[in-house]
Order: sequence, then structure tokens, then C-alpha cells
Amino acid sequence: MQKDCRPYWVKKTYLTLRSWYVENYLRPHFSAMGDYGTFMGPWYINVSGDDISLGRCATIVAEADRHVSFGIWGETPGEGEISIGDYVMISPGVRISAAKSITIGDSCMIANGAYITDSDWHGIYDRVSHTQVSKPVTIADNVWIGDHATILKGVTIGENSIVAAGAVVSKDVAANTVVAGNPATKIKDLDPQAEFKTRANFFADPIELQKQFDDLDRMVLQGNKFWPWLLGFFWPKSKKDNK
Repeated sequence: MQKDCRPYWVKKTYLTLRSWYVENYLRPHFSAMGDYGTFMGPWYINVSGDDISLGRCATIVAEADRHVSFGIWGETPGEGEISIGDYVMISPGVRISAAKSITIGDSCMIANGAYITDSDWHGIYDRVSHTQVSKPVTIADNVWIGDHATILKGVTIGENSIVAAGAVVSKDVAANTVVAGNPATKIKDLDPQAEFKTRANFFADPIELQKQFDDLDRMVLQGNKFWPWLLGFFWPKSKKDNK
């Protein structure tokens, strides 16, 4: 991991500007958006549709080459919804596209490049007309969707389940189940009596958590100086130069 050489006040200024962007440019695109969210690269988050809601304490990470996209293209104007619960984690490159309804529960984690859709979008033989077969998708609480997995129309995934990297899910997944492959099949049962530690536990006190992160930044960055950081920003040295 690359060392953060910014002075504390520089990072604090950046985070303030990022929050300003979220409140003034990103929040208005959601029909509802909860508080205490963390949005890394919010200018790379695309929201298209009238009824897209996001719960509290969400973490969304987007990058210049891997945008995060939420889109609704209903059969009729105003049709379609995407509802995302509290404490979710959404990684770079994730796409969620709805024609009718996609519901994602609390504490879900969606890894890099995953795709969730409730529609075929075009027919098998008519690939020009916007003829679509759409069936709602429901993802229950505390589901973990792996890297570049695909969730197709009509699927329900039960709570605590895991979808392995690269899996293509075309049928329902029971609660407390691990699935993998294309098409996805069950490879393991999870213990439903086990005590799961979820993102809801991590964000039990979001205000105190923010304070802890700020204290950590202050401690780690306190020795950094502005001019060395600025010179390194524009003229970075290679790792070989630092030896």
C-alpha cells in the first residue's frame, strides 16, 4: 500500500470537499439516501432513474476506470425501482440495472465488477426493440456477492449466503448457502446457528466511528509536511529512488 504523505489538514480539506460534492451533486440523484455514508470517488458514481434509494452507513468505492452505476430503464415512464438497505459495501465496477424491481438488504457486500439485473433487456430474436422479460430480484440481509459475479432476473438470495467470484446466478439461492460456478450451484451450507458479525455491528455507533477514523488520520499524518508532499505529488520518486 502506498504511504499517504499528505499533511492532516490537506486530507481533512479533501474529505470536506468530497462530502460537499456528495451532498450537493450525488444525494439529489437518489430518491432517498441515508446519513453517515462513505463515498470514495463519488464523481465516478452514476445514478440514473427516479426511484433509487440507498440506506444509511453505505460505503461505495468508485474509480476512474471502474464506475459504479445504478440505472433504471422501465417499460413505461416512472416504472422500476432499486432499493438498497443500510450498511452496504459496494466496490468499484459494480452495475445494478432494473426494469421493475431490485431489492438489496442490510449489510450486503458486493465485490468488484459484480452485475445485478432484473431483465433480459432484449429478446432472443428481436434484438432491436426494447422487448424485455423482467422479474424482480431480491437479495436478503448480509449477502456477500463475489468478484465479477452476475445475478440474473427473478433471483432471490437468502440471508447470509455467499456468491463466489465469477458465479452466474440464474436460480434462487437458499439462506446460509455458498454457491459457485456458471450456472451457480450449491457447494456448501453455512451454519445458521453461528454468530455472524456484520457491517451493522461495525457501524453500531457511526458518530464514534467517524471520530476514531479522524483520530487515526491525525496520528498517522501528523508528521507530514506540505512542501515535501506537494513536490512528491507532482514529481513522484520511484521505489528504487527511495532505497
